[in-house]
Amino acid sequence: MGLLNVSPFALRATRCWLYPLSISKLWLSTKTGLLGDKNILLMGLPGAGKTTVGKIVAHKLGLPAIDVDDDILETAWKMPVAAKLAAVGGKGFLEEEGQALRNFSASGCVISLTGSNPLHAEAMQHVKQSGLVVYLDVDSEDIMHRLSRMKVNRIVGQEAGASMRDILLYRRQFYERWLDVRVLCGTGDTVEEVAEKVLRTVERYQKHDEETYESTRCDGAADEKTYFSDVVVEGLAADGGLYIPKNGFPVIDAREWLRLVSMSYPERALVLLEKCIHPLEVSALDLRSMIFKAYGSNFSSDRVAPVKHLIHNQYVQELFHGPTASFKDLALQLMPQLFAHCLPPMCNYLILVATSGDTGSAVLSGFSSLSAVDRHRTGVLVFFPEEGVSDIQKLQMTGYSEGNARAVSVLSDFDFCQRTIKKMFGESGLTGHLAVEYGTVLSTANSINWARLLPQVVYHSSSYLDLCRDGVIAFGEPVDICIPTGNFGNAMSAVYAKQMGIPIRKVICASNHNRIISDFISTGEYDLRGRPLLPSSSPAIDILKSSNIERFIYHVSDGSSCLVKDLFARLDTEKHFQVSEPLLGKMQQEVLAGWCSEDDCLAAIRSVHTQTGYVMDTHTAVAKVVADRLQDGACPVVLCSTAHYGKFSPAVFKALQIQNIPVDPVEQLKKLEIPASRPEAHKEMVKCLRDRDRRGHAVCQADYSVLAEEVERMIQDSFLKVR
Repeated sequence: MGLLNVSPFALRATRCWLYPLSISKLWLSTKTGLLGDKNILLMGLPGAGKTTVGKIVAHKLGLPAIDVDDDILETAWKMPVAAKLAAVGGKGFLEEEGQALRNFSASGCVISLTGSNPLHAEAMQHVKQSGLVVYLDVDSEDIMHRLSRMKVNRIVGQEAGASMRDILLYRRQFYERWLDVRVLCGTGDTVEEVAEKVLRTVERYQKHDEETYESTRCDGAADEKTYFSDVVVEGLAADGGLYIPKNGFPVIDAREWLRLVSMSYPERALVLLEKCIHPLEVSALDLRSMIFKAYGSNFSSDRVAPVKHLIHNQYVQELFHGPTASFKDLALQLMPQLFAHCLPPMCNYLILVATSGDTGSAVLSGFSSLSAVDRHRTGVLVFFPEEGVSDIQKLQMTGYSEGNARAVSVLSDFDFCQRTIKKMFGESGLTGHLAVEYGTVLSTANSINWARLLPQVVYHSSSYLDLCRDGVIAFGEPVDICIPTGNFGNAMSAVYAKQMGIPIRKVICASNHNRIISDFISTGEYDLRGRPLLPSSSPAIDILKSSNIERFIYHVSDGSSCLVKDLFARLDTEKHFQVSEPLLGKMQQEVLAGWCSEDDCLAAIRSVHTQTGYVMDTHTAVAKVVADRLQDGACPVVLCSTAHYGKFSPAVFKALQIQNIPVDPVEQLKKLEIPASRPEAHKEMVKCLRDRDRRGHAVCQADYSVLAEEVERMIQDSFLKVR
């Protein structure tokens, strides 16, 4: 039911024909709106302000405003809606309301639906065909206050004994089913502000062709536009650069962020990713389905990425509750679904992945959860350094040996694996041969792929919202985030979260003794000359050539693709580049960076366990050491715990000075459960390792042609077999 009566201009510019009730009533606008002759359909809970907002939107666009309650139902029934409800009861009301809506047609109007219209599937299918359904997503507590002021104590469908809060919660599932676009209404938003949000949302929907992506190395002269679906499938830009949204990230205001504080992780992810992915690329309903599948029972914590107090002003965000016990699951339980959704017909796709440990098993897990149809068209080939991952990481990856998924080790380091994959993408002879001979296109699931990086923005935002929810900070107060990083993707996603409006003061990058990022942020010099990659107890960040540094330089240089292209051409040819002092200053405004020795890493694990009983993995320990050195204590700092300690058992045993270590990795995990009061053992990882077939795996020489042959063999095995 609306909040106000329909104003006189509701019929202006409208031609109207009246027929008996069994015949439809037709409304036609003589003006062209943002959506042409399509309607704007406002949907939301009773008390959401649909009628009032609809009148304002219609007035601004010069279109007719139609209120279903007043203009359709009461006109047809010749009695007030409340009287009809009293006369026929809830079920009868819904059926008669639905019938009236099915007999209704309009074109080029702003239509305010009733709060109960979405409960009638056939009626909603009818009206949805006529336009864009805009969901006014208002907080239930705000609705409760509004209905109380209006003295409304019962709504359609509210049976005896059911509370108003329960029926409002029940109804939300129907709004989520029918929406095309969401307007998130902040607490305290005026109807004028909501109306402006509606107009901006509809305009964004209409201007899909402006929501494009560009390469960090592109000069802006590209003839063809690149959309979200393109960047997901292509992974790496044709010019060797990385994709970024041309218009940057949407900025969310404080009142909208406050709405997210009480939401679950999947709900937060849905709202944020709806703002970053155009609904014509991935519909709201499809995106919701993907997100709730990605962050469901496959995570051992119902909070998905919980934030817990560690010590003093330090908090730890546990990013290891996914199926492979690594932060990569937060992106790679969702990214394969996006990839499958965006796949064009007729081609097969082989996902090539270079991993320093955690990405490999996370990619294999994520793609294995796709439907059989999608798996039939998609293969995954992972290259990892034979001596550069932990035993448990290796077992997790090599256990995938059937179907279109395989992990192959290389007698070299991660940088060689990553460099080789990038070279394959740039070799037109190879990619052309694979396309013509096998109908297969190469793509990637490393953090160079935008769909891998984007979901990571969610958990950095979520960590801040958790601190707000728990009363540690009020929204607007700053936090620092300390991230163990090698490829800079995790750090870059925190920079993007800040760009969206999360009050991150500093992103602190933590390196181990391979400290390429720490040196670069400190000096502005990126120098690979004569620099060996040193093995460490934190192998996931054993990286020297950090791909996402390219996105960071593009960001701080205000999108200078010429600069990026020049710097990375020099890095390829000379193994070295130096940024200017002004640019270095901009970098240091965004991030701090430090590094940690092997001894300091193990000492931090031992110290924290002694003081708190909490066992950190080696990467989290690197972050702890660097945060202790660089963070001034003026605000809370969140340490990104990127893996469960069990994945690096030998190093943790050494840190805790535990003797008589079992040889079997499963037994190692069992033994570590005894001293670790928190976090709990990762049961899914233990089960995974226990069930794995521990036969040998393929090992390749560090030679480009050998890896290229492995790619072709994988395609033959995946897509040419008789099924």
